[in-house]
Amino acid sequence: MLSNHCSLRHHFHYRIGLLYTLLSVSAIAGALLSSSVNSSWMWLHYLTKPTATALLVFWILLIRTPVSIRYRNAIAFGLAFAAGGDFFLMLPQDYFLVGLFCFLLTHCAYIYALCCDSISISDIKNHSFHSKFVIIRTVFIILAVFIIFIIIALLIFIGLLNNLPDDMRAPVAIYATILAFMAGLAINRAIIYPFKNPMPLAQHAANTAAIGGIFFATSDSLLAYSRFYFETPLNPLLVLSTYYIAQWCFARSVIRQNQ
Repeated sequence: MLSNHCSLRHHFHYRIGLLYTLLSVSAIAGALLSSSVNSSWMWLHYLTKPTATALLVFWILLIRTPVSIRYRNAIAFGLAFAAGGDFFLMLPQDYFLVGLFCFLLTHCAYIYALCCDSISISDIKNHSFHSKFVIIRTVFIILAVFIIFIIIALLIFIGLLNNLPDDMRAPVAIYATILAFMAGLAINRAIIYPFKNPMPLAQHAANTAAIGGIFFATSDSLLAYSRFYFETPLNPLLVLSTYYIAQWCFARSVIRQNQ
């Protein structure tokens, strides 16, 4: 009976993953075809881009054994805001600032999720079998990760500075800072998560969120450069593929058990 239940659960997650992939590929195809073949193909992009993200909200709310309820709900809120950002950014009118604000809320929700299911350095010290060297090394790595991402965000912002309108400089700077902090936090959570939960499957979920943070930072950087610096025919493919991978990783990071 338990085996049948697990089999049905795996089948359900497989179907969701397949549908999400189909919607993501359709959104990318719609954007590429509308820009290179015929603008009438944009309907496919309009239909599938926010639908793919909304599907993940529905999916993770059905997960019975999340890493934690607060973590799952925060990721769901983040995905819901991202679906709103998808909607505003794809409109022919210029709603870039509204879309940017929606994604800023997404990153804030992800930061909350990562913080509410993480641990502090004091928790690491409570593990008596860890030497002072391990603690110092862990603290150094955590700080180094944050510094690296802040430097990357600063370099990206400086590269865009001459092409940014004056009224966009402050919003983009704030957004880049929050994005860098979210990505760094996701990676640092994966680094110190074994101190909280040494279970391989739990660690795998933390690693998945870290990968999501890296892909999200990559996607948003590509989007910023394609909008304010230069645009190529491959921009929709690069921006959307990394974005959908990132969102899938964050959705998968909700699962504690091997479902």
